[in-house]
Amino acid sequence: MASSTTPGPSDPEKMDHQLHNIQPAPTISNNTNHDHDHNSEKPSAIPIEGESKNNTTAKQSSKQEEPELEQPNSPQQQQPDHDQNKTTWNASRTSISRFLLICYSFILMGMSDGAIGALIPYLETYYSISYTIVSLVFLSPFVGYLLAALFNNLIHHHFGQRGVAILGPFCRLIGFIPMACHPPYPALPVVMLFTGFGNGIEDSAWNAWVGNMRSANELLGIIHGCYGLGATIGPLIATSMVTKGGLEWYTFYYVMVGLNGSELVAMTAAFWTATKEVYRRGIAESESVGDVADVDADEEGGDAGGENEGGNQRTTTRTVMRDPIPWIVAMFLLGYVGAEVSLGGWIVTFMLKVRHAEPFNAGLTVTFFWLGLTVGRVVLGFITGRIGEKLAISGYLLLCIALQLLYWLVPSFVASAIFVSFLGFFLGPLFPAAIVSATKLLPPGYHVSAIGFAAAFGGGGAAIFPFAVGAIAQKKGVTVLQPIVLAILVFILLMWWLLPGGLKPGGLERARENKEKVGDEVRKGFSRWSFVYTESATEVNRL
Repeated sequence: MASSTTPGPSDPEKMDHQLHNIQPAPTISNNTNHDHDHNSEKPSAIPIEGESKNNTTAKQSSKQEEPELEQPNSPQQQQPDHDQNKTTWNASRTSISRFLLICYSFILMGMSDGAIGALIPYLETYYSISYTIVSLVFLSPFVGYLLAALFNNLIHHHFGQRGVAILGPFCRLIGFIPMACHPPYPALPVVMLFTGFGNGIEDSAWNAWVGNMRSANELLGIIHGCYGLGATIGPLIATSMVTKGGLEWYTFYYVMVGLNGSELVAMTAAFWTATKEVYRRGIAESESVGDVADVDADEEGGDAGGENEGGNQRTTTRTVMRDPIPWIVAMFLLGYVGAEVSLGGWIVTFMLKVRHAEPFNAGLTVTFFWLGLTVGRVVLGFITGRIGEKLAISGYLLLCIALQLLYWLVPSFVASAIFVSFLGFFLGPLFPAAIVSATKLLPPGYHVSAIGFAAAFGGGGAAIFPFAVGAIAQKKGVTVLQPIVLAILVFILLMWWLLPGGLKPGGLERARENKEKVGDEVRKGFSRWSFVYTESATEVNRL
């Protein structure tokens, strides 16, 4: 089915072409079109089934025949990513079904991550283990996330999105089925390696796919809102089954096995035609525009650092990792996810041991946190893009730091529940905004590898920091949760400020256009401060 957003030329356009054919032939050849023309019509880096290749070619041909029509728009190049020319989520029935299934996948990921924190007190009792030992259920998926970060690009290139759609839910089933059988505790961290790998490849792949669509802030806010929805209902279901239903903790994974089995079947059907050939063709069409090739030639001395397979060149993860921006985004996401999952994983224990809450009320608190995160992702996603990602996330993080201080220092259960709910609300849009910022700062050919690496590497924060909290809490008590989370929030704020572009709207687009580097804003601010200080000192000496 042809895309509804990329129709072939209509009759008025054909008439317009005929008028141009009557005029003298333009002196500008097809090989000398402006970069603006190339960028505005480049196909999506990740192809969408149902998108008409012929329509895209026709649009490119139309632009090449009318180079002078693009001239008046050149002063408006405030958005180098040309959002209006990107693919929409509803371009075809196939892409609609895939987007909805991705939302479902994120719900299941959220249920999996959110329920672990609610079940930790019952895991401790069932297995008679300490904080440090039980925290291994957070640490073990980190290896899976790291493997996902390394192999995501290869999976795309050799199996296409179909490989991700099958491997993701299948790996989670490998983890959930043994969990439902409640084996001896040493087996749990091992099987959860597969859960981490499944979450990692799906998280990174679908973030990269949706991040290249039109209105990416809003769409990423929706899919991550689905994650928050899953993380909201997961602890609620798990807590209710244990505290109200009198069931054992592992019965929750009966539910997860059934839901992930349905996802495996639906994902396989929806993405069956998203083969490696489709993916490679989309990359080849994107790079044929010349944008990525030029960037790679400049950075690699004429070698893109990729490999040729089947006639298509792949920008390798190693090449992408030479750019510092993916590392900054990855470190930002590592800290963000660490703070998010540390709070979600240890809120129940903190409320029970420090705020002395009832078990069911403590379980509701973590539900409020994930609910706030869900609402924040959806609602603030429509605000973030309008005021600019750099400024918006800076403001959200400053509010998070203030709320975290209140959550830590006000010794009241009700106040803590309120503060942690708003903390989740302002934490919500951070992940989607980081993905969108990466797409705006990096060339299109880097998006799959860079976003995949950053998302999967950032997902490792779900393992490292909750484990660290548990290990330290074994010696110092669960109150260590608060200063650790506060330190993480300050760290990611500093990471965010290292990205180029300033705090004004459109700064990220201008940063890429002007080839600004990481830390330029910090250096400029330091230079301005040094100049003012020097001038002031000179004036004082003169007086």
